[in-house]
Amino acid sequence: MKIKVIVTLKKGVLDPQGKAIQQTLIGMGHNNVNEVRQGKYFEIEIDEKDEKKGKTKAEDMCKKLLANLVIEDYKIVQ
Repeated sequence: MKIKVIVTLKKGVLDPQGKAIQQTLIGMGHNNVNEVRQGKYFEIEIDEKDEKKGKTKAEDMCKKLLANLVIEDYKIVQ
């Protein structure tokens, strides 16, 4: 089973890398870019047939390693 996880900074948390990307895009002529927020994307292949169990395992991975829950949110996409 392949599980996809998207980790992003929570609203209100400063994103200096996103700001740098936004400024670069504007410098390239993309003047209509109002905001850029960057994040992380994971594709995890696990040996699991049961979708519910797979999601539970992914939740555990996110909480323990993939996301810093103080400043980041995560979303599991199957």
